[in-house]
Amino acid sequence: MDGIILIDKEKNLTSRDVVNQVCKKMNTKKVGHTGTLDPLATGLLVICVNEGCKLVEMLTHQDKEYIAKVKLGIKTDTYDITGNILEENSNYIINKELLEKTLASFVGKYDQEVPIYSSVKVNGKKLYEYARNDIPVELPHHLVEISKIELLNLEKDNFTFKVSVSSGTYIRSLINDIGKKMNILMTMGELRRTRVGNFNINDACSLDDLKIISIVDALKIPEIELDSTIEKKVLNGAKIKNIYDNDTILFVKDNRPFAIYQSNGDIMKSYRVFINR
Repeated sequence: MDGIILIDKEKNLTSRDVVNQVCKKMNTKKVGHTGTLDPLATGLLVICVNEGCKLVEMLTHQDKEYIAKVKLGIKTDTYDITGNILEENSNYIINKELLEKTLASFVGKYDQEVPIYSSVKVNGKKLYEYARNDIPVELPHHLVEISKIELLNLEKDNFTFKVSVSSGTYIRSLINDIGKKMNILMTMGELRRTRVGNFNINDACSLDDLKIISIVDALKIPEIELDSTIEKKVLNGAKIKNIYDNDTILFVKDNRPFAIYQSNGDIMKSYRVFINR
């Protein structure tokens, strides 16, 4: 079977653990995911199966939504509650109005430092390898975008917020940056991913009850019935004239996917061709 599976990942499972279990249950090695969730985090993990793996790159770059719970008065080396405590200070005052104002100040694009405990590579080595071996390294930065952020709850020693972000945004780092701006120690206590692009956590299943979504149903792009006059070109990945008034289209035949094409001026180029039609 080819397609997408929306998994509601449980806590303490790595994304690789989920992929391995799907491989076993679906009896295939062709399984991938579209964005890692740390073991601490729960929520939506988009899994691609067989020919669906050709969508990994496209789906990975979609925006995402999270609900995060922040622990106040503590800072760890991983920026989350699983790390080693670096500082503690319960002598703080947090004001709801100021917190909301600070959260709102992050809406837009900003240069985010990648956390040391991450799998991003510097000079061929993953950052967490530098951290574990106590090797100094200059942390890279990348431009991220916060499109929406909302305070959900504030208590004495924690608060919860919902945030929509561009792909590649580290919520742990965002929380650390919020803390710096407010001069209050903060670390991520809980994290739940609730949306990836058009996929919603409400449509997710558990590992015990896998439900596969077809490639045609999973892609929210215009579908074009494949014309016999260009079928050979499409199946060979050849360029075609752009007569479709869309940046990206999915050629289908009998409700089965044949190819994804993307516009390039007056022509359209093949992005992916599906072989198991």
